[in-house]
Amino acid sequence: MQRKTLFACLTLLLSISLWGCQGQSPDYSAKKHSDKTVHESAKEKGDVVSETSSITLAAVGDILIHDRVYRDAKEANGYNFMPMLQQVQPYLAKPTVTTANQETMIGGQEIGLSSYPSFNSPVAVGDALKESGVDVVSLANNHTLDRGETAVQNAIAHWDNIDMMYTGAYQSQKDSERIRVLETEANISLAFLSYTYGTNGIPTPSGKGYLVNRIDREKIADDVEKAKQKADVIVMQLHFGTQYERMPNNKQKELVQYVSDLGVDVVFGHHPHVLQPVDWVTGKDGNRTFVIYSLGNFLSGQDEFYRRIGGIAEVTIEKRADNEIILKSPKFLVTFLDFTEETETNYQVVPMFQLTEEQLPQHQQHYQEMKQHVSQWMPKLEFIEK
Repeated sequence: MQRKTLFACLTLLLSISLWGCQGQSPDYSAKKHSDKTVHESAKEKGDVVSETSSITLAAVGDILIHDRVYRDAKEANGYNFMPMLQQVQPYLAKPTVTTANQETMIGGQEIGLSSYPSFNSPVAVGDALKESGVDVVSLANNHTLDRGETAVQNAIAHWDNIDMMYTGAYQSQKDSERIRVLETEANISLAFLSYTYGTNGIPTPSGKGYLVNRIDREKIADDVEKAKQKADVIVMQLHFGTQYERMPNNKQKELVQYVSDLGVDVVFGHHPHVLQPVDWVTGKDGNRTFVIYSLGNFLSGQDEFYRRIGGIAEVTIEKRADNEIILKSPKFLVTFLDFTEETETNYQVVPMFQLTEEQLPQHQQHYQEMKQHVSQWMPKLEFIEK
């Protein structure tokens, strides 16, 4: 399998001093910049391409690390989450760009690991995502401020250290003003934006609104306008909806329509912890927005049936010679979180089409149900099954 090669295109020069993040994680010093080169760029949207080019964009749902999950990842010298992602790694690595909703801050062991309702995770979670092929993480969610500013800053330091692009939570006001733009070798650039409905009642520290992006239509409109000047495609992650509801509510639909009217190309939804359908939404100017209202849980410790099902949403983005952007060929891989219930061990994210009767009785029936559920508004949605 070819490794992804892509370039993180920064719109402003970021000059920061990284501080140490305690925790048992692999040494990435030799791998830094192996898949991406972080650099300053004056590139503006509108550079003409000589021929049609295309990329694939993929997204996974909630990385929600409960204590039972990080206990299962514990090894003699730290934590290792790679075995949990081994069976889906090829599907994470194959797309040109893959993004994930990192719902728990990887604040590290130095401030004490913790679980629901106030999460803090090992930095090794980030290492596993990076090694598996994830390129961008969304950090704006209702658990961003669970353990305060220290956890957010520790997490950002580690994301920077492993060259992982992040959005939705920031180190400083200056950091928050820098639109994240990722330039691919196909000369297609993507801007990533991320917002949450709230933070479980935890107030943002005074004067530090940059610690988490909240859903504010005026701010969203301003950010989208800035992103349009820097990128061909705008990808938005929205943490919204009602937990455990399998269909989007009216507020979700209204917000997606609003951002589609602004010109957002792709919306990946999170928060319900269960899968909600995919759809095409038409903006006021006739543009089409690809949306999945909720990607469900990808890796978590929740054990209720529908909360163990998530997926990888994928869409092809084509840039034509006249710079027109076309979204096409959406695909979906349904995933299932398998583990040994008696001991709460052996957590693994598994493609649902590969399940056995031992792993999930009547697995074919359940799989067909999930396919119908996800594709009910897009009957021609292709499911990845190989």
